[in-house]
Amino acid sequence: MTNSENQVRAAEIVAEKWKVILDSEDDLINPAMPRAAYANPRLRELFPTVSHGALYLSRCIRYPRPHDVGTLFPRGGGGFMVIRQSDGTILGEPETVEEAVSLIVANLPEGCGPAIDGTADDL
Repeated sequence: MTNSENQVRAAEIVAEKWKVILDSEDDLINPAMPRAAYANPRLRELFPTVSHGALYLSRCIRYPRPHDVGTLFPRGGGGFMVIRQSDGTILGEPETVEEAVSLIVANLPEGCGPAIDGTADDL
């Protein structure tokens, strides 16, 4: 496969994963969280996963992933928390999901582009 074909394939995988998450009705996550992230064009290009009510975004679609993009967690008492898991940095605790998405975008790694069909070692 050429590099261009790899990019197209990665974009297709990312789009399918977003569709699954956005169409999900299994109560794994507050639906406002993935909707708000998907509404941002830069985040829409990243590979999303959901676990324990949190939204994880990655620059890679394969393991191991770098975990250097902010993860969106709901706070128990309301509001949200954004944590960069690669170094444990709390990027903020905004009240609205829109503010949380803005925090993630503002703290994207340098040169962050669409997710690649590879691992952290391929970045």
